[in-house]
Amino acid sequence: MPAFVLAVDLDGVCGKHTEAFRRVVASERGVPEESLPLVRGWNFTEWDLTDGEFEKLHHIAVVDYRMFRNMEPMEGCSEALWRLSDAGVWIRVLTHRLYVSWGHRVTVSDTVEWLDRQRIPYRDICFVADKAMVNADAYIEDAPHHIIDIRKAGGHAITFDQPYNADVDGPRAHDWAEAEEMVVQLLAQHSGAVSRPLPGMDAGSDRLERRTRDTA
Repeated sequence: MPAFVLAVDLDGVCGKHTEAFRRVVASERGVPEESLPLVRGWNFTEWDLTDGEFEKLHHIAVVDYRMFRNMEPMEGCSEALWRLSDAGVWIRVLTHRLYVSWGHRVTVSDTVEWLDRQRIPYRDICFVADKAMVNADAYIEDAPHHIIDIRKAGGHAITFDQPYNADVDGPRAHDWAEAEEMVVQLLAQHSGAVSRPLPGMDAGSDRLERRTRDTA
């Protein structure tokens, strides 16, 4: 039976993009972070950002502040993805991070470094604007337009809960514990059985780091 492929978005799903970008915008504007609400719409209208200002500040965030290298991860993300990988899920990182020109080298290298640093497992990675064209059995996504496009194309998209996607229909995961259970159910439907580690037997998300130390 073919592997069950899970396409996982990064910003707003695996990493805390709003918090990371807010620090940059606050620094560049010279205003307190608290003046930029975390509960915001997709287009950052609550921060009074025009399209041009967003592109300029996001470029600064990526190239000067190295936001994609230093972003904080979502709680439970790494551990959940390792358990899913152990259960036989093929994890495909699917992100649209190349939308700001003149920073692609930094974006790609910092993304890969961040994935390694945060111990997030994956088999392959796609930088693509049209996520619906990438084949997967299920998707975990936060961007409303991507979720809609994936579902229109017949894909199964799990909405990862964020303030800017509150109007998007479920299935909805409010955290990585819920996302993991949803994927496990889909995997069971796909393969008929799911192999999961016994309690207390989780190999842990730091296994690669420990193996490197042991062989050094």
